[in-house]
Amino acid sequence: MEKSSIEKIVEQALHDGYLTPTMEAEVGRICDSAFELSVEEYMALDRLMGALLTGEVVAVPRKQFINVMEELVLGEAVARVAEIEANSNQVLDLGDIAAYALNRLPPLYATTEEGAIYQRERAIADLHVLIAQQVKEAIERNQDRPQFHKERKVIKQKTEDTVLTQLNTLLQAYAPNYETKPE
Repeated sequence: MEKSSIEKIVEQALHDGYLTPTMEAEVGRICDSAFELSVEEYMALDRLMGALLTGEVVAVPRKQFINVMEELVLGEAVARVAEIEANSNQVLDLGDIAAYALNRLPPLYATTEEGAIYQRERAIADLHVLIAQQVKEAIERNQDRPQFHKERKVIKQKTEDTVLTQLNTLLQAYAPNYETKPE
């Protein structure tokens, strides 16, 4: 009998000593979509739970680092998209624009606030022109794109196609601590 994906994921986690967010998401997806789990799958999940409780397996937090380039691209994209939408009847997809630009720019990861400040200052000084250029190109591509792909599924459903809701969704996904709450 072939092992299920859950069993393989649990074996991998036990072998590595880590449960990554991707592994966790896949187990959740399988459990949510399965009509019924097998006895072996339940046993594997029980082994994983025990290993997590004893520390034999450590769950890796979702984000232990940030890509400073994401916030810089978002800032540039929001400014340009808001300007275009204010002066025309066009509605642009901020997520598509940011992703296009980010795929053409170097990542700037940081694990500490000090590292993020350093990366941000470095990028503003050395890469601002390149960021603006890639966002401009992304907007041009987005404006030229035909609107026949209505079947596309976005990563996170959005309720409205306004810049503000798109920005809010992207900030929640990319920078959950962007806006700190007063204590």
